[in-house]
Amino acid sequence: MSSYEGLVVQPEEPNGAVGRYHQDGSLVWAEFEGGPVRSGRLVGTCGPDGVISAAYCQVMADGAVVAGTCVSTPDRLADGRLRLTERWRRADGAVGISRIEEVAA
Repeated sequence: MSSYEGLVVQPEEPNGAVGRYHQDGSLVWAEFEGGPVRSGRLVGTCGPDGVISAAYCQVMADGAVVAGTCVSTPDRLADGRLRLTERWRRADGAVGISRIEEVAA
Protein backbone atom coordinates (compact mmCIF):
# COMPACT_ATOMS: atom_id res chain seq x y z
CA MET A 1 0.00 0.00 0.00
CA SER A 2 1.62 3.24 -1.07
CA SER A 3 -0.92 5.81 0.16
CA TYR A 4 -4.52 6.17 1.23
CA GLU A 5 -4.69 9.76 -0.06
CA GLY A 6 -7.84 10.21 -2.13
CA LEU A 7 -9.18 6.69 -1.51
CA VAL A 8 -13.00 6.54 -1.65
CA VAL A 9 -14.64 3.52 0.01
CA GLN A 10 -18.03 2.03 0.79
CA PRO A 11 -19.09 -1.00 2.83
CA GLU A 12 -18.67 -4.41 1.17
CA GLU A 13 -22.48 -4.56 1.14
CA PRO A 14 -23.25 -1.01 -0.07
CA ASN A 15 -25.63 0.87 2.23
CA GLY A 16 -25.19 4.46 1.05
CA ALA A 17 -22.27 5.29 3.36
CA VAL A 18 -19.16 6.62 1.61
CA GLY A 19 -15.76 7.36 3.15
CA ARG A 20 -12.95 9.57 1.86
CA TYR A 21 -9.42 8.92 3.11
CA HIS A 22 -6.43 11.25 3.37
CA GLN A 23 -2.81 10.64 4.31
CA ASP A 24 0.21 12.74 5.29
CA GLY A 25 3.18 10.52 6.13
CA SER A 26 1.99 8.00 8.71
CA LEU A 27 -1.04 10.14 9.65
CA VAL A 28 -4.33 8.89 8.13
CA TRP A 29 -7.79 10.43 8.48
CA ALA A 30 -11.18 10.00 6.84
CA GLU A 31 -14.68 11.43 6.69
CA PHE A 32 -17.75 9.22 6.31
CA GLU A 33 -21.39 10.03 5.55
CA GLY A 34 -24.48 8.65 3.90
CA GLY A 35 -26.94 5.85 4.54
CA PRO A 36 -26.99 5.08 8.27
CA VAL A 37 -24.11 7.52 9.00
CA ARG A 38 -25.02 11.19 9.31
CA SER A 39 -21.38 12.21 9.91
CA GLY A 40 -18.28 10.29 10.91
CA ARG A 41 -14.55 10.87 11.37
CA LEU A 42 -11.57 8.57 11.72
CA VAL A 43 -7.99 9.49 12.62
CA GLY A 44 -5.01 7.22 13.11
CA THR A 45 -1.64 6.05 11.94
CA CYS A 46 -0.54 3.80 9.13
CA GLY A 47 2.33 1.33 9.43
CA PRO A 48 4.73 0.44 6.60
CA ASP A 49 2.54 -2.60 5.85
CA GLY A 50 -0.50 -0.37 5.25
CA VAL A 51 -2.27 -1.44 8.47
CA ILE A 52 -4.19 1.47 10.00
CA SER A 53 -4.66 1.81 13.78
CA ALA A 54 -7.32 4.44 14.43
CA ALA A 55 -10.06 5.91 16.56
CA TYR A 56 -13.44 6.83 15.12
CA CYS A 57 -16.59 8.68 16.10
CA GLN A 58 -19.79 8.90 14.14
CA VAL A 59 -23.30 10.27 14.53
CA MET A 60 -25.83 7.90 13.05
CA ALA A 61 -28.96 8.93 11.14
CA ASP A 62 -31.06 8.03 14.22
CA GLY A 63 -28.98 10.40 16.40
CA ALA A 64 -26.95 7.72 18.18
CA VAL A 65 -23.28 8.55 18.76
CA VAL A 66 -20.89 5.64 18.17
CA ALA A 67 -17.19 5.80 19.03
CA GLY A 68 -14.38 3.31 19.25
CA THR A 69 -11.10 2.07 17.85
CA CYS A 70 -10.24 -0.12 14.88
CA VAL A 71 -7.37 -1.84 13.16
CA SER A 72 -7.80 -1.95 9.38
CA THR A 73 -5.81 -4.43 7.29
CA PRO A 74 -5.58 -3.87 3.51
CA ASP A 75 -5.71 -6.45 0.74
CA ARG A 76 -6.34 -6.34 -3.01
CA LEU A 77 -9.46 -7.73 -4.63
CA ALA A 78 -9.22 -9.74 -7.86
CA ASP A 79 -10.22 -6.63 -9.85
CA GLY A 80 -7.38 -4.59 -8.30
CA ARG A 81 -9.50 -2.52 -5.90
CA LEU A 82 -8.47 -2.18 -2.27
CA ARG A 83 -10.44 -3.80 0.57
CA LEU A 84 -9.93 -2.94 4.24
CA THR A 85 -10.88 -5.52 6.87
CA GLU A 86 -11.68 -3.54 10.01
CA ARG A 87 -11.53 -5.14 13.43
CA TRP A 88 -13.34 -2.69 15.69
CA ARG A 89 -14.16 -2.21 19.34
CA ARG A 90 -16.76 0.34 20.36
CA ALA A 91 -16.61 2.37 23.54
CA ASP A 92 -19.68 0.43 24.76
CA GLY A 93 -17.67 -2.84 24.54
CA ALA A 94 -19.21 -4.21 21.33
CA VAL A 95 -16.70 -5.80 18.93
CA GLY A 96 -16.89 -6.85 15.32
CA ILE A 97 -15.40 -7.06 11.87
CA SER A 98 -16.42 -4.91 8.91
CA ARG A 99 -15.12 -4.75 5.37
CA ILE A 100 -14.99 -1.64 3.21
CA GLU A 101 -13.97 -1.56 -0.43
CA GLU A 102 -12.57 1.00 -2.82
CA VAL A 103 -15.26 2.52 -5.03
CA ALA A 104 -14.51 1.76 -8.68
CA ALA A 105 -13.53 4.90 -10.60
